[in-house]
Amino acid sequence: MSSRLLSLDFFPTLTNKDEFLQRITREEAILPRILNQYLLLTVFSFAYGVIMGSYHSFAQAVAAGVKVTVLFSLVLIVCFPAFFIIQYILGSKLKLGQMISIILSGFVLTTAIMVSFAPIIVFFLLTGGNYYFLQLLHIGIFVLSGLFGMKTIVDALKYSCEKKNVYPQIGVVVFRFWVIIMAFVGIQLAWNLRPFLGDRNQPFELFRDYEGNFYAALIYSGKQLLDPNDPKVVPAASLKPEERYLDDAAVADSLAEFFEEPDDEETTD
Repeated sequence: MSSRLLSLDFFPTLTNKDEFLQRITREEAILPRILNQYLLLTVFSFAYGVIMGSYHSFAQAVAAGVKVTVLFSLVLIVCFPAFFIIQYILGSKLKLGQMISIILSGFVLTTAIMVSFAPIIVFFLLTGGNYYFLQLLHIGIFVLSGLFGMKTIVDALKYSCEKKNVYPQIGVVVFRFWVIIMAFVGIQLAWNLRPFLGDRNQPFELFRDYEGNFYAALIYSGKQLLDPNDPKVVPAASLKPEERYLDDAAVADSLAEFFEEPDDEETTD
């Protein structure tokens, strides 16, 4: 049984795509297939979390590994029920286990691609990549990997529609809207589970409770990366935890300042 759970037979590949899609959409042996996929998801997500947290400390590495695993699991638990019910109302003939297997296939590929970036992340860790650069790098890896993962799910749904005639074409369109909702849920969950990376200038914290939001943190990290010596950008290490990220009003001010046209008026003596 353990060999089946550790099997890569249900790992998404670009070669023999139809054969793979046939395996994950068939009705037989659904439970072992789901367990196999979830185990792969757990291993890959935990490994990537460990790589993230290793920037700070061993404790942060272990905590981040658990958090990334919990993040993907919670996104599935929160978002999947609504998606399945809507698909069923639209006329989908896919059973619950088949739909879970299809969704998991995309998540497995997402986390596998994330882990494949490990050598690049380690390279920047060893060559002095700073906290803000690594923060943006991880966000980029999440987004890029997620695009590949979601494409795998779309391919599986199209296959079920065109080849097996058990899935409605409109369901593929609805799935794309569901991806947007899932992205917002994932961002909010990740914000509540922070920190993952961990700032070396701060002690280890399992969770943080300072104010702000993900988008404010993204703007702040970008400004620190582009101009760390800007006097308008206060060094994070000198701030209290609750002050480290901009509030919504500060985000609006930052965006307005960014898009403000330069003053062309010449100064006179």
